[in-house]
Amino acid sequence: MISSPNIWHWPAVYEEENRAQDTRGAVYAALRESIDWAGRDVVDVGCGSGYHLPMFARTAHTVTGVEPHPPLVAAARRRVQDLSTVTVVPGSAADVPLPDGSADLVHARTAYFFGPGCGAGILEAMRVLRPGGALAVIDLDATAHPYGEWMRADLPHYDPAVVEAFFRAQGFDLQRVDTEWEFPDRAALARVLGIEFGPDVAARAIRETPGTTLTVRYRLHIRSKPAGFELH
Repeated sequence: MISSPNIWHWPAVYEEENRAQDTRGAVYAALRESIDWAGRDVVDVGCGSGYHLPMFARTAHTVTGVEPHPPLVAAARRRVQDLSTVTVVPGSAADVPLPDGSADLVHARTAYFFGPGCGAGILEAMRVLRPGGALAVIDLDATAHPYGEWMRADLPHYDPAVVEAFFRAQGFDLQRVDTEWEFPDRAALARVLGIEFGPDVAARAIRETPGTTLTVRYRLHIRSKPAGFELH
């Protein structure tokens, strides 16, 4: 299990970040074009406090959130307690407590998947998916200005080209999605940047953002499970 310090340590600020991200729904739209989950079974791996679960539940047949951190499992369950088609279970990307061939979409957004080293999670997703289903890994594009520059400054050993080559070799298609993050005020923006980056890079990011809006590019990696695919 790989920890997620931002949401584990500052869940309230991370909630602010979720509300600010992609306010026009560009990532959802791109994902829906790749695989429409209406009437189908969705698994959200690393669902955190369950922010995305109600969105999937609007049209999906069932939604299962999988989360390793017990306080976040409890928070996600509180969020979806009135949604009869949604279940939240403890688990991880490499250990999803669901039967073989039980899902049509496995969704992982900025959770666990960072390229080399996540092969176990990919294999587990392929196990859980039905033939014709898809694994969607959504992460941040560190090649795009300005957010990507701050990411690379904060994580000097992170090489986005290596990550992209890994996913390409694993049979994923790549789509880049430009979004806007919109904050209600500068204080909220500063709080969010303060949990995403170390102090020096956070201060730089706040200084280089004149207002309350950020342009942030995501990468949408999609791998489909072919009809008749079997694990050996």
